[in-house]
Amino acid sequence: MLPCINKQILGVECPGCGMQRAVALLFEGDFTAAFYMYPAIYPLILFFISLLADHLWKKKNFSGTSSVLAAISVVVILGNYIMKFI
Repeated sequence: MLPCINKQILGVECPGCGMQRAVALLFEGDFTAAFYMYPAIYPLILFFISLLADHLWKKKNFSGTSSVLAAISVVVILGNYIMKFI
């Protein structure tokens, strides 16, 4: 795994810390552990699927769905980041 440069230099985890391990856990099939490692993994996956669908099917409008999923992802990422300090 790649080390977090932010954590190495500043000693504080970044909002993305855990994402790489969560993706590795997904590939291993451990979906619950992936969620506990990085709770925003599933909204981010849905967001990227929505972006891909919007790119592939131009006639369908996925921009509203992408916007909602992006907002949910940001809220979950920031909420998780704040919870790490509490």
